[in-house]
Amino acid sequence: MNRWLSVCLAVFSATMLLPQLAAAALGKYAILENNVGYLRIDKTDKNALDEIPGALTHLQDTNTIAGLVVDLRFAGGNDTGDLASIERLLEQPKLPLAILINGQTAGASAKLAEELREENTGLVFGAAADNFQPDIAVPSNAGDQKKFLVDPYAALPQSASNPDTSTNLLPLVEIDHTTEADLVREKIKDGDQDDTTARPAPQKPFIRDPVLAHGVDFIKGVVALRLSSNQP
Repeated sequence: MNRWLSVCLAVFSATMLLPQLAAAALGKYAILENNVGYLRIDKTDKNALDEIPGALTHLQDTNTIAGLVVDLRFAGGNDTGDLASIERLLEQPKLPLAILINGQTAGASAKLAEELREENTGLVFGAAADNFQPDIAVPSNAGDQKKFLVDPYAALPQSASNPDTSTNLLPLVEIDHTTEADLVREKIKDGDQDDTTARPAPQKPFIRDPVLAHGVDFIKGVVALRLSSNQP
């Protein structure tokens, strides 16, 4: 009996000595559409302050990014003491920001979105959070948004629930994604081209997450406007 008690005490002691890992504040970071940085913050706190510099460095080393999407959907946090430092990190690259929020963005994360907009660093997209209204409201249901956080390119079945239908919402528009390959196949079908010579290119995936797509399009628009203004 004493031997088993000793074993149990040893296991308990070893468990107590294991380091307690802090929960990560960043959910994901990636490059979208070749030159748009994407940074998802799950929780706005000191961990975010520690993790954001490495993520931004990795993004900028991977590609020359034209802008940054800061995804605060479903993000929370109660510590507002580090907000000013987090803001400076996100504004430091002097890149246009697209800030994404939804009805589950709360606490310090909602405050971060509001303060980033007040600094005129970018636009806020999505749905109202903590009585804070986005610049551009985009209809999307919360269940679909959670799935898009995993894969923004995924084709989801039509949601049965109705999104908010407020008058300031942007409509969801069906976009024609017809490619050159599709046109070639139509010509073959009509007998205009020999199918033995056709080599259709694979269709490029596109972002199906409506909130994220609006943010990416905004950054691309800012970049295009800057390029056109620099033309002689």
